Amino acid sequence: MAGFGPKNPHVLHLDPAIVKWNQMTMNRHKHFRWTKRTVWLNVVYVLIVPGILGTAGYMTEGKWEMRGKRRGDLISEY
Repeated sequence: MAGFGPKNPHVLHLDPAIVKWNQMTMNRHKHFRWTKRTVWLNVVYVLIVPGILGTAGYMTEGKWEMRGKRRGDLISEY
């Protein structure tokens, strides 16, 4: 039968791989190194992506009327 008892104590057996991954995640600041790859990823996600999105937003500012139809508005402007 299943359940807790003298032959089945309250013991939780953890997966060693998950424990190792958890320890590495908690101590990530101790194991981090600046490499060419990490520098490139930081430059891309901190400078290039926001720059592209900001430029696209600045160039399209005010080009379209995004307000939806309200009561009393005509569907066509003709």
